[in-house]
Amino acid sequence: MSRKFPVSLAAGLLLVVGSVSAQQSSPPPPTPGPEHARLKKLEGIWDAVMTTPDGKKTKGEMIYKMECGGLWLTSDYKGEHEGKPFHGKGFDSYDLATRKYVGVWVDSVMTNPLRIEGTYDEKTRTSTCTGECTGPDGKAMKMKLVTKTIDDDHETFEMNMIGPDGKETKGAVIEYTRRKR
Repeated sequence: MSRKFPVSLAAGLLLVVGSVSAQQSSPPPPTPGPEHARLKKLEGIWDAVMTTPDGKKTKGEMIYKMECGGLWLTSDYKGEHEGKPFHGKGFDSYDLATRKYVGVWVDSVMTNPLRIEGTYDEKTRTSTCTGECTGPDGKAMKMKLVTKTIDDDHETFEMNMIGPDGKETKGAVIEYTRRKR
């Protein structure tokens, strides 16, 4: 019998014991809290009417679903943008470490994700998030996203671009209505 086997076995056992020991001292994984429960209330299919700054209206559909152990709200939007099919996906959660809502948005008209973070005001039922992505000119573009919860079945979403001077330029507004089953 080769002497390498017992050394290999001992090294393997050390790795397993070390791994088990590290797992025992690690903090437990996060569990959904009240902020995640607020996001979960959005689950379902929502009809959307998007109004662009020039007044054009298009219809769309948003599907929300809680995933990843109830920690992330996924969104799947399908509609139209400038006469062409538009598809976007989002991931939103509440970061327990920073105590802020966080999100990532990608869609069919950009190749750089929009990363956002922000807060929710319980009194006004308004979520305000800011973030950054690459604009059409290839430069960093700051964004401000405001979602106002009207009631359990209606929301208004406003997207604004923030210029280098700090001025906001109004973007699209989307009115959401939960689809009844």
